[in-house]
Amino acid sequence: MSLLGFDLTAPGTPYKEFVLIFSWVVYTFEQYLSIRQYYKLKEPNPPKSLQDIEEVRENFKKTQAYGLDKAKYGFVSALFGQIQSTIIIVWDILPFLWDLSGKWLEQVGYGTDYEIIQSLIFTVNMTLMSYLLSLPLSLYYTFVIEERHGFNKMTLGLFFMDLLKGFLIAGVIGLPILALVLQIIRWTGDNFYFYVWIFMIIFNLVLLTIYPTLIQPLFNKVEPLEKGDLRERIEELASRIGFPLKKLYVIDGSKRSNHSNAYFYGFFKNKRIVLYDTLIDQADTGEILAIVGHELGHWYLNHTVKVLVVSQIHNLFLFYVFSQFIHNSELYSSFGFTSRPTLIGFLLFQFIYSPIENIFSFLMNIKSRQHEFEADAYSKKLGYGAQLRSGLIKIQLKNLSNLNNDKWFSAYHFSHPPLPERLSALEKID
Repeated sequence: MSLLGFDLTAPGTPYKEFVLIFSWVVYTFEQYLSIRQYYKLKEPNPPKSLQDIEEVRENFKKTQAYGLDKAKYGFVSALFGQIQSTIIIVWDILPFLWDLSGKWLEQVGYGTDYEIIQSLIFTVNMTLMSYLLSLPLSLYYTFVIEERHGFNKMTLGLFFMDLLKGFLIAGVIGLPILALVLQIIRWTGDNFYFYVWIFMIIFNLVLLTIYPTLIQPLFNKVEPLEKGDLRERIEELASRIGFPLKKLYVIDGSKRSNHSNAYFYGFFKNKRIVLYDTLIDQADTGEILAIVGHELGHWYLNHTVKVLVVSQIHNLFLFYVFSQFIHNSELYSSFGFTSRPTLIGFLLFQFIYSPIENIFSFLMNIKSRQHEFEADAYSKKLGYGAQLRSGLIKIQLKNLSNLNNDKWFSAYHFSHPPLPERLSALEKID
């Protein structure tokens, strides 16, 4: 496999050096973009297209202050993450954790040939290390930055309870799935990539089905939207365009944050719409209908299906390319491993696959922004153009989202177009 002029399957390929160099190149490039964004956030006025809006003028300084705080946090977080990943690679932390997992396994009477069990122990160790290393920054972001700008509603107890629930759920669901994937690879040999791909499609569909009803209620209260004008008008809208709405819920997002959202989920003729209680508080009925119309536009235009298909094709490619590396002993030895565990092989492969992953993420952001414009246009064609415009402005300001965005930074990072671009596109729609 050739990547950026290198044959990554050739004998003697310096895998570790390639990963380190590429990661620092990406880090440097992304920090350059972040610096551009930081100076954009320091501009004294909002974009010209927004300067005549009174609410923008009143809240502009607040959005800038929030954006600058998040930008400063981003610089520290990115540097911390880059140094952390560099230390893990240079100091051979992964082989250390793998060997440590093997020693623990031997202490309870198992030999070194129990690779799947050792892989599960290694995964738990890695997850715990990740949780602990990210904890200080997570606490600072939630209880300093979000608190300072009026968004955080969490207590320390709720924060750590969410952390514990997330860890336990990841273990209960993730570890059995990981064990099954590793076993499938053992059973199916060199053609494992196809069978793992099929298994992961099934698992993701099951997870999408059970998450809203079994997992999300562990974190949030999800209740039917009470009867009234809003409910009736959403049901009328769904009926008008043939959206198979079965349930309409409201979720207590305000339990943790003042940020707002809305989405739909479900397969075939069994769709559900979920509104955050913060959205209901922040927008009027017409604006909420416009936002729901935007979400229904994603359904009508098959955006979810299109993204799912592209993602699955990408996953098949990912698993296939990994199958070309799984037996590459130099890949393992380059990172300090004396054996070739399948899980470790996939982790190391992800390191060297990251250039392709970066390109794929960038292209998916482009497609996502296109979908957002199309969904906005659909909502306007439903008759909610003015309400969508006011709703987008209101939600942008309530969430203190950045109004000034560097074009390079937003093109690289954003899955949604900046507000001025969305409003400009809305005005051009007949």
